[in-house]
Amino acid sequence: MLEVGTKAPEFTLPDKDGNMVSLADFAGQKVVLYFYPRDNTPGCTRQACAFAGAYEEFKNINAVVIGISKDSVASHQKFAEKHGLPFNLLSDPERAAIEAYGVWQEKKNYGKVSMGVVRSTFVIDENGVIEKVMPKVKPDTNAAEILAYLRGEK
Repeated sequence: MLEVGTKAPEFTLPDKDGNMVSLADFAGQKVVLYFYPRDNTPGCTRQACAFAGAYEEFKNINAVVIGISKDSVASHQKFAEKHGLPFNLLSDPERAAIEAYGVWQEKKNYGKVSMGVVRSTFVIDENGVIEKVMPKVKPDTNAAEILAYLRGEK
């Protein structure tokens, strides 16, 4: 997984509407980049809804929220519509960004070992440098923890 002080890997991926979105599009803004395993699963839904609930607060401090998973554009579109998600969801079925950020890792579930996306969040500064890395985040508290960090509360 990438470390604080590392230049954030560039990516260009389609959003829920099929528009191509690049990290470079957000130069000059803080970017909250979160990777999650799958649309419409309980934890991922709670995490996305928490970011949606705090979306205006992120906007007020000039921070952009972007979620990335392996799900398709169509899946993201349904997920965003169903839960009213106002931020970018990017589709990465080839795992380009997922692997570049080091979040494709071995996971254990009920004793079974498989590869998958480890729920992780990165804060990228206005110059494209990673300033905070949060591996294995909890879906229910991730948005609030990031918001507190950006406000200087932690």
